[in-house]
Amino acid sequence: MSETAVLIISILAATLPVLVYISLIYWVDRYEKEPGWLLTATFLWGAVPSVIIAYVANSVLGMPFYLLTSAATADTLVASFIAPIVEESIKGAAVLGIFLFWKDEIDSPLDGIIYGAMVGLGFALVENVIYYVAQYQAGGLEAWGWNVFFRGLVFGLNHALYTGMTGLGIATALMSTNPLVKIGAPIAGWATAVLLHTIHNLTVSFGNLICLIGVFSDWGGIFLTLVIMLWALLQERSWLKRYLAGEVAFGTLTLSQFEIACSGRKRIRQRWHALARGGYPAYRHTLHYHNLLSELAYKKHHFDLFKHEATWKRVELLREQIRLETHQVL
Repeated sequence: MSETAVLIISILAATLPVLVYISLIYWVDRYEKEPGWLLTATFLWGAVPSVIIAYVANSVLGMPFYLLTSAATADTLVASFIAPIVEESIKGAAVLGIFLFWKDEIDSPLDGIIYGAMVGLGFALVENVIYYVAQYQAGGLEAWGWNVFFRGLVFGLNHALYTGMTGLGIATALMSTNPLVKIGAPIAGWATAVLLHTIHNLTVSFGNLICLIGVFSDWGGIFLTLVIMLWALLQERSWLKRYLAGEVAFGTLTLSQFEIACSGRKRIRQRWHALARGGYPAYRHTLHYHNLLSELAYKKHHFDLFKHEATWKRVELLREQIRLETHQVL
């Protein structure tokens, strides 16, 4: 097989699972979809700058190991103790950037996990392509196939898990009024990402039964993350019920729209109905309207926590916008 063909099939093998994972992440974000441009930006940060910076940093910081030990030992040491710190710091910088410049887009712990996961998936896609090509050159098609199976499927969500922990820590700090949590949560999230990454790289370096420790660590982390995401979704729904209930009496929205806003299933049904009735523009408008309802609830929750005057002004603007758009959806 030619080098071009190997590269093409490696790109396809790396891309297809990532597209599935992104679709699942986007589906999970049921009540307020994150901006597409920001999700794309975080994904691209993981795919391009993060990979390049990590390669350079790992090479420079790992140089002493290669000078003092054998190549095999140096590979294990760098992968286990240098790469996790370097890569999770670089990937986490994207979520930190959102916290610093677009913090209004982080409304719950779920949002932090989603942004972190998007960075991780971008990083994983490019890294997997590099490994797939190298594996084919080293061991042929059979070795390539096994590498695709393990990196793309068994460990396909690893980088999303690691950076998702950093995102969770940053989002937790943003939503907390406790000074200790504001300082400690991002550090704890990043440290958890580094720890999980270290356990994986260290155990798979030995192979055999020790590798199973990494498998259990990775999938245990993924399961725990799913539990946290479910809890966050339930928390978001409780905010919708609590903060939108008064908006019915206030005249911002109807009882019917309140009931739809508090149900992910009813939201989806209304969007599909809009698509059938008015095509894609109607679908997009309905999705936008649902996002406005969620943002109103989240901003009222944020105001309850921090009493920011700017947040209340945003609440009033959202109310007016929802009143204007309600009749277009119904």
